[in-house]
Amino acid sequence: MAAAVEYGTTSWELRVKVDQRHGEPMTMKLRVKGDLHAGGLMLQLVEKIKAPQDWSDHALWWDQRNMWLLKTHWTLDKYGIQADADLSYTPQHKPLLLQLPNMRTVRMSVSFSSVVFRAVAHICRLLNIRRPEELSLLKQHHDCKKKKKKDKNSFLDEILDIGDLNGSTAGSGSPAHSKTMRPTYDPENGMPLTATSLWFGDNPFTASQPNLPPAELAKMYQPLSLVDKTAINAGWLDSSRSLMEQGIEGDQRLLLRFKYHFFFDLNPKYDAVRITQLYEQARWSILLEEIDCTDEEMLMFASLQYHICKLTTSSEPLDLCEEAELDEVEAALSSLEVTLEGGTADRILEDITDIPELADSLKLFRPKKLTLRPYKEYWFVFKDTSISYYKSQEASLGEPLEQLHLRGCEVVPDVNVTDKKFGIKLLLPVADGMNEVYIRCDDETQYSKWKAACILASKGKTMAYSSYRSEVKKIQSFLQMKSLAPPPGQSAPDVEAMDMNAECFVSPRYAKKQKSKQLTARLLEAHHNVSRLSLMDAKMRFIQAWQSLPEFGIKYYIVRFRGSKKDEVLGISFNRLIRMDLSSSAPLTTWRLSSMKQWNVNWEIRQVAIEFDQNVSIAFSCVSCDCKVVHEFIGGYIFLSTRSKDQNQTLDEELFHKLTGGQQ
Repeated sequence: MAAAVEYGTTSWELRVKVDQRHGEPMTMKLRVKGDLHAGGLMLQLVEKIKAPQDWSDHALWWDQRNMWLLKTHWTLDKYGIQADADLSYTPQHKPLLLQLPNMRTVRMSVSFSSVVFRAVAHICRLLNIRRPEELSLLKQHHDCKKKKKKDKNSFLDEILDIGDLNGSTAGSGSPAHSKTMRPTYDPENGMPLTATSLWFGDNPFTASQPNLPPAELAKMYQPLSLVDKTAINAGWLDSSRSLMEQGIEGDQRLLLRFKYHFFFDLNPKYDAVRITQLYEQARWSILLEEIDCTDEEMLMFASLQYHICKLTTSSEPLDLCEEAELDEVEAALSSLEVTLEGGTADRILEDITDIPELADSLKLFRPKKLTLRPYKEYWFVFKDTSISYYKSQEASLGEPLEQLHLRGCEVVPDVNVTDKKFGIKLLLPVADGMNEVYIRCDDETQYSKWKAACILASKGKTMAYSSYRSEVKKIQSFLQMKSLAPPPGQSAPDVEAMDMNAECFVSPRYAKKQKSKQLTARLLEAHHNVSRLSLMDAKMRFIQAWQSLPEFGIKYYIVRFRGSKKDEVLGISFNRLIRMDLSSSAPLTTWRLSSMKQWNVNWEIRQVAIEFDQNVSIAFSCVSCDCKVVHEFIGGYIFLSTRSKDQNQTLDEELFHKLTGGQQ
């Protein structure tokens, strides 16, 4: 009797649900003791099941605590497991439906026990996407699910099965439309064997997808308010927790997107998939108006899409490797040119005695309430990181009327090439908000020089910085693409020769503004400016033009600032934080991330606190999402800024989690 009592007090019966790869789940009962380690429990389960199955991928999951028991040397007592524990013995890798930036859906086996950061790195490895730290997984917003209608004949409904590195597929039950593929890797370094990546069959991720018919595009389109954008951005998964811990189930649909808009080392030789997927994400953001652009810019993006579509559907083979080789040669020649000039491409030239200056007659306007825009002409002098303006050139020898300090300001284009309007909008940070200043230039050349100088000055750099000339050329190239005037001697476009529907390349709202033939004619005229670009150059130009938009890369969240009685919007970009009015969407204050001294989170009250230079501090609680999402965005951009140009640099996962994880 004593032995029975002793036995009962030192052991208990534990129920474990076992998920089999093939067959229904079963429940096993085991008599265990507190000093039994998790690995021993799994061994007892396998011995008792006696099923001819590979159990190496299985692990224990504790449902009540929402955690994996991956430390197999820990005992049940150390985990705190009692008889009422609800454990599952389940595979760590499960099938997941991922919608890629090009709107294609793939099914692949993903680790549900690894943190999301590591899982995304594995996904990107399968897809041959470098720099996986720029991407993450996003839950689809419920309004988008209701809006989307399936079309069995649409490529959006096709699901592709991708095998893992061991060659196994992502799970059974694939639809009839599915196609299984597996990449080929160099076993020594894990890199793809070719620049364009080898697949069994054509790689659908390096080729741009065909544009949807206008009727199908209209089904996907829905005007997004600022509040809608905050709801969409609230769905980013926590990178420091696993999929299972965040309630994700097998075969659930998630969106794989470029989360951090800070693209590093885009190289056509190695990044065929990455550049294409980045172009696709940019293209859909334009078509669905997730980011605002002018009508002129919409037409420019349409012409690039049309050109890319023509090259993609062309019968002539595209030699991406040869194109990448040429790009590499050009980069080497550019580097040699900089070396021969005695400078370096990525630092300020410290040995320049006289910093270049700009001096021109420009027009200035400061907005006031209930007034029009009466621009007045002044004499402007750009020196270091400041703009001074005077009544006349002769008066420039004396004191200026005003000096504008551009460090930390926002530089917003105010341009319409067709109407010969070349303006620069400067948002200057002050203690109580933002000051708006509008500067009007006479022509493209003047605008390119002044805008390039303003952009560098906003980052604290002068015109002596080596990238000034390349910035000017980039702005001029962008203006040339936006020009809708046909080249001299060019005959009027033949609208009837257009073999594609022009409405496929613009947003539904823009398509309604013009008649079909008028839109086609304007698209063909704009296409003349980009018709000589190669496929990869056209995609890169599209990405660069996307990056130049004022709203590029800004993620919006509804927050409540400390001391405020109303909700406001916080915009987070790769280089700044923007405080905005919720009702008018007007920017109120901008803080540069480069001036940030420290930030932390009070996890008890879920409040983010940030300190900047000059004794500026802010604190806010998040309304539209958990504060961890905002904290991770800030830390993620700090992490991305630490990357170097060393091609062999390994991803510092520990540093990423240190900057983004927080102490909860």
